[in-house]
Parts: sequence; C-alpha cells; structure tokens
Amino acid sequence: MYDITIVGAGVTGCAIARELSKYKLKTCVLEKEVDVASGTSKANSGIVHAGEDPVTGTLKAKLNVRGNELYDKLKEELDFPFKRNESLVLCFDKKDIHKLEEMRQRGLRNGVPDTMEILNREEVIKLEPNLSDKVVAALRLPTGGIVCPYELTIALAENACTNGVEFKFNTKVEGVDKRKNKYIIKTNKGEIETKIVINAAGLFADNLNNMVSKRKINIIPRKGEYCLFDKAVGSMASRTLFQLPTKMGKGVLVTPTVDGNLLIGPTSIEMDDKGNKDTTREGIDDVLEKAKLTIKEIPMKQVITSFTGLRAHEVDGDFIIGEVEDAKNFINAAGIESPGLTSAPAIAEMVSNIILEKLAPEKNDKFNPIRKAIPKFREMNNEDRKTLIAKDAAYGKIVCRCETVTEGEIVNAIKRPLGATTLDGIKRRTRAGMGRCQSGFCSTKLVDILVRELGISHTEVTKFGGKSNVLVGKPKDNI
Repeated sequence: MYDITIVGAGVTGCAIARELSKYKLKTCVLEKEVDVASGTSKANSGIVHAGEDPVTGTLKAKLNVRGNELYDKLKEELDFPFKRNESLVLCFDKKDIHKLEEMRQRGLRNGVPDTMEILNREEVIKLEPNLSDKVVAALRLPTGGIVCPYELTIALAENACTNGVEFKFNTKVEGVDKRKNKYIIKTNKGEIETKIVINAAGLFADNLNNMVSKRKINIIPRKGEYCLFDKAVGSMASRTLFQLPTKMGKGVLVTPTVDGNLLIGPTSIEMDDKGNKDTTREGIDDVLEKAKLTIKEIPMKQVITSFTGLRAHEVDGDFIIGEVEDAKNFINAAGIESPGLTSAPAIAEMVSNIILEKLAPEKNDKFNPIRKAIPKFREMNNEDRKTLIAKDAAYGKIVCRCETVTEGEIVNAIKRPLGATTLDGIKRRTRAGMGRCQSGFCSTKLVDILVRELGISHTEVTKFGGKSNVLVGKPKDNI
C-alpha cells in the first residue's frame, strides 16, 4: 500500500511529487497518458507571471507570487530553461492609463516586489521598438519570466523519480472507493491501495473529486489557440507583451519563448469536449488580428506551426486546494488554470504541508535536489563539443538539423529516468522535430533510434502513445 497516490503527471502533480520526495513516504503518480506533461502542461504560454493580475486574497494571488519567488532556486537545482525577461502590460488609450496604476497597486497588495513602474510611450518604445503606434503607456513588471513548461515538468518528474517516487503511465483511474482508513483506486491496470489521494488530474479533476464527495466541482475546458513563429523573428519582442484587459476581454499576448521563437496567443473559448484540441482557421485568424494591436507587423511567412491547449477552468474561478470536507485524506489540487504554471512550486509546498500535518513523515536523508539536463549541443562552444564527442561519438551525429540535435542527446533522452518512448517524448526532451521543418527531415531517423534503443519494431513506434502509430507495416505487406 502507498502512503500517497497522486493522480496526474502534469506540472502540478510532478511538482507535488518532487516536494514529497523530500520525505520518507511511499509515493506513486498515476498518469493515463504515456508520458508526463501530456495535457495542459505541454501546450500553454510558458509564462511565469509576476502576480499583478489575480484578485487580491485569492489562492491564485497568493500562490502566483510565492511560486514566482521559487523559480530561481528551482532552475539552479533542476537545470531547466527559465529566464526573467520582464513583462509589459500595454495600454492603448490615455483614458485607461489609470488602470495601469490600479494594476500596480493590486500587485503590491498581492506581494509583488515594488519594482513595478508605469512607462510612457517613449520609454516603452526604447525597450520594444516593434510595438504598434497604438501603444500609449505600459506597466513594467521586472519579475515576469518565461519557462519551457514541458522541460520544467520533465525535470520535476525525473528528480522525483530518482528520489524514490514511482510513476505508472498508461494508467487510467476508473473509480475511487473509501474503505476504512484507505482508498482503493480502480484503474485499467488493476487496483491500488493508498492512505492518501492527491487529485492533480487537470481537466478531469472534477470527475475524480465527484467520485468521493457530495461537494461537486465543475471544470470547464477553455480552449486556447496559438501561433508559433520561427527563431528568425524571435527577437521581435524581448519581453512578454500583455494587452491591458478591456470590456472586450484580455486580448492576446506576444512573447519570445525561452528557446528563441516568437509565440502569439491564445484564444479563450469554453468547450464541452475535454478532448478537443483542434486548431481552427477562425481561432488562428482571431489571434493574429488581435496581435496587431501589440506589434506593428505580423511576420506571417515565419509561422512554423499552430497548436491548441485546454485550460482547466473551475466555475468558481479560483484554485481548489485542500482536503475535501466529506472525504478525509482526499486532497484536491484542482481548477489549476493560469497562473497555474507559475504557481506549481507553491501549490506543491501547500499540499506538502497538509501531508506533513497528517503523516508527520521523517525527512528523506538521501534526498538529492540536483538534476542535470541533457547536454545541449547547439548551446556549446566548439571546444566543449569536441570534448563531448571524444567521450561519445554519437554526439557528433546531427539528427535534427533545424535545432542542431545530436544522436547522443536523443539516446540520452531515451535512457534517462522516465525516458522518452515516443516521438513527442523525444521532441519535448531535446527539441528534435521542433524546428522550421517540423520533423520533416528527422522523423525517420528518430523512429530508427527508438526501435534500436527500446528493442521494439517499427510498427510499435508512436507519436504520442495510444493508437498514434507512425507506421503500420512495410509497403509490400499492404499490397
């Protein structure tokens, strides 16, 4: 029997798992997909928010600011891409400049450091020369940042795993029963006994909560569509550019990614289907049209892909974190939408404190907070490259030309803790296939490497698990 079972291996679940690995607890994480970061955690803006936006007094406000504070230490320990590039909230009408001051004051009440400042047009243009002529002022937020959301999640999961947490993939929860002092979690792979359940199931956290509690929650998926641009135009914005919210909505953001691309989006459309991740012509057109308010010219020829993410919006609007009143030892971390990515480290602290009160576990004296990322060939100087190749010749073989990813990196991604087993798993760990050609040249080689390293057949290789097989057989087999 487990002490703790966490349902969901997104950024929230993995942050909680890593925090709990600091203690002598038998912990496992259940994930219905083939890999970590397979839901909302892989498809979002990648923004570490300063904390000026959430309503004062909410969990979103409190955990946003605390989470933001924790990122520098986390980056140092876990070696994932993170940068404090600052954020700007742009104002387009002089009549609305007072709203920037209101936002600054709210930030101060929320605990954002008193480094925020309101800039006039001339000051803003000096910082971001590609802004549109409609910009009249901006609120500058020095503590804002950008992060790679899936590399963060992978880093948290790997460190949790090396510190003793078990991960069970392709394991879907089908029911939860309370029996005396334990829970029986029914899955497609059998039953799991556990003292405590932590519900970090993202879009499906309401389903899990509603299995055990009369206090129902309701999560509505909010669809957000994005456009991703080539690195050639990544420098069009050096800071994350938000639009001042109006009666027409929050607008869209324009931001560099931590890997050097330009990202524009998202839309915000409430859906009925929690599996609908389709991109639409209408959605992409809407994103691009709204972005014209922020920057002078949209570099349409540099679009390399579009994608959709679904956010877990709970109807009451705030995070739901804590023990369920009528289900002892069932702990929710539900309704984690924006600023959920920023808040994840603080959510993990909050949930961990609940566990410490309940179980009073000993500290794990073998806990190692350090995790090293896969060496990135593209970021090395030639001397470091030569040294690496001398140790492993596979690092001298370029597989993905767009992103300069070597065979050595790909093999590393497969062999490390919770290693990649799919094309998307390799992509999220190494960026192989994320460049301008979108894996047009490297996908066949990636398939071959997966076959060789995992000891499987070509027809067993999938893009993202399940029935997403890349190949169905040899040509002659289908004649």
